[in-house]
Amino acid sequence: MDGNVTIRRAGHDDIAAAATLRWRWVVEGKGGTPLGTEAEFVAETVGWAERNAETHTCFVAEADGEIVGMAWLAFAPRVPSPRAFDRRNGDVQSVYVSPDARGRGIGGRLVDALVEEARAAGAERITVHSSPEALAVYGRSGFAVDPLLLDRVLSAP
Repeated sequence: MDGNVTIRRAGHDDIAAAATLRWRWVVEGKGGTPLGTEAEFVAETVGWAERNAETHTCFVAEADGEIVGMAWLAFAPRVPSPRAFDRRNGDVQSVYVSPDARGRGIGGRLVDALVEEARAAGAERITVHSSPEALAVYGRSGFAVDPLLLDRVLSAP
């Protein structure tokens, strides 16, 4: 773990840096043809974050004044239960750490921040769709495979 890294809720100005990380992760890391330029993507993501601020929260990892990681937490309301009228779940989305900052425990610290945020908000559970490479990170944060949680992909991104 690296004590020089700060994990915190993203401020308005941090969303552009998080969007730039996402661009690099998807376009430069995975390839494919983007819909527009990096600047257009960043602007769209900043606007999207503003429109979805009630349901989506971004956390960032900052090292030496630079955003080196991000993680998003999405909340979804659940149908009321006779035992709990106000119910919600959390969903971990888009956890990413820059390649040059990996191996320092930053991803795990970001995930732990999301877990604590979900707990504080009263979420009943928190889920994640993980890549095979990140399973150990989520396992260390208390996530486990649930054979009752089913998934169906409706379209390919």
